[in-house]
Amino acid sequence: MGAAREARERQKGVKMAKDYYKVLGVEKNSSKEDIKRAYKRLAKKFHPDLNKEAGATDKFKEINEAASVLADDQKRAHYDQYGTAEPGPGFGPGAGFDFSGFDFGSDVDFGDIFDSLFGGSAFGGMRSRGRRGQRRGADLRYDMEIELEDAVKGAKKEINIPRYETCKNCEGSGAASKSSIKDCPECNGRGNVTRTQRTPFGIFQSTSTCRRCGGEGKIIAEPCPICHGSGRVEEERAIKIDVPAGVETGTTLRLSGEGEAGEKGARTGDLYIVIHVKPHRIFERKGNDLYVEVPISFTCAVFGDKIEVPIIGGKASLSIPAGTQSNTLFKMRGKGVPELHGGSEGDELVKVVVHTPDTLSSKQKSALKDFADSMGDKINPQKGFFDRVKEKFS
Repeated sequence: MGAAREARERQKGVKMAKDYYKVLGVEKNSSKEDIKRAYKRLAKKFHPDLNKEAGATDKFKEINEAASVLADDQKRAHYDQYGTAEPGPGFGPGAGFDFSGFDFGSDVDFGDIFDSLFGGSAFGGMRSRGRRGQRRGADLRYDMEIELEDAVKGAKKEINIPRYETCKNCEGSGAASKSSIKDCPECNGRGNVTRTQRTPFGIFQSTSTCRRCGGEGKIIAEPCPICHGSGRVEEERAIKIDVPAGVETGTTLRLSGEGEAGEKGARTGDLYIVIHVKPHRIFERKGNDLYVEVPISFTCAVFGDKIEVPIIGGKASLSIPAGTQSNTLFKMRGKGVPELHGGSEGDELVKVVVHTPDTLSSKQKSALKDFADSMGDKINPQKGFFDRVKEKFS
């Protein structure tokens, strides 16, 4: 829009429209697909359910307004020619899409959203209102218990789940044959019914979803004998699952397309595997570290030695230095749980507990008595402890 024209419009007191192309970050000659991609990207970035920053809601409304204009051929042509939004119901600021409350997951399909708003391919022009799209298949959840060893090393599992699958006989159409699918005679394939009523105040017209076809615009004259017209059958399916190393209780694995089949060929849902790691009889897990308690003999603590300690999948050697005290903690680097999806590994922390023998022979008792006598106060840690307490408070 030229400067001269802008000046004339300002002189006339006309409020200039926003630059919708600039709002969406696209060129004026951009295709509808370019506009669709730009809207999808910005809508996810600024949707109030996802972006809690100040101004995100206003930005989302602005993006919404721009898309509602540039998505429609007639409105876009008027905008390109006159630089203003065409007046009329449902157009201009505040018009467009309302996605408040919509659940934007990681797999949100904005193409599906546009299909429901514009009908057919995204930004492809309005269809008759009331035609109901087939519902996507339900998502399924499976709670899986695994051993700690599986969480550390990873594992391959197989589960059996009952679910609705696409009927092979009719390929999900629900009809005995293609010729059995016909336009609904009630709405003539539109999916909605318009009723006109004359009243003392004038003629009122209302449009509602066709009750006979449920808004689909089609009816099945002869249902499939296997699925009885639903397009789905219930079966039990064996599914193989790769459990990655590093999972923990609460980790959720998503298997795309392994949920229930949708209605009459609609998109299949997803399967969510929720991991539960069983308590281990030896190890305790804290984050990516493993803790284990190992007993050692009195002589090992005094003289030092090499001992074997358990690790996930086997054993490892650990050096115990002379004079080790009970409850000393030793770290074995890299013997813990790996980071999920790669990265560094945790450690194994070994707490050694000096084992005191509960049965001794007379000869052993005599030898220990001689040892205690030879050590004097050095073998009595209690005396040294109370001496330090006395010094502190004297």
